[in-house]
Amino acid sequence: MGRLVIGAISALVLVGAGFFWWQGRASLERAAPLPVVSGPPGDGAIELPDADPHGRGPALPNAAKKVMSKEDRRFNRYDRNRDGSINRNEMLSTRVKAFQKLDVNHDNLLSFEEWAVKTSNRFKEIDRNGDGILSRAELNAYYAAQDAKKAERDKAKADCACGKAGPKTRPAPDDDDPD
Repeated sequence: MGRLVIGAISALVLVGAGFFWWQGRASLERAAPLPVVSGPPGDGAIELPDADPHGRGPALPNAAKKVMSKEDRRFNRYDRNRDGSINRNEMLSTRVKAFQKLDVNHDNLLSFEEWAVKTSNRFKEIDRNGDGILSRAELNAYYAAQDAKKAERDKAKADCACGKAGPKTRPAPDDDDPD
């Protein structure tokens, strides 16, 4: 009898969770912007540019690069739908990949252990001899290696003709967020 009651309650909980998930998905779909539908292609003739008798067309427009401030770039990075305002979902959307990296069991909840895994892994990386204690020499060796990696990345970036990082390397993860 007890198993039957526990099974019924579990089934109701699962149905309730499914209902809330379904309603959440529906609210996301309602909040999504409508797709832009363009009209059918016109039947009119395509207008071609005029050319002078020597076969030269008009001059190309100047590609003026818009200079944006750091604040404008940061605002535009968060304003995904370009409506001039940032809602909560747009603000949090930039952190989804970082959250997913930390959520190792993929339950969309971070336990303390999942959250602390980055620090724990860094401690293990620094503790070369595995004794569970960091010595000054181990810490100095770790930071020297990090500085060497940073110098190598900076050198590769400086050597590249385009001004961007040459080889595809990822910077060392930092604990502080630049935003």
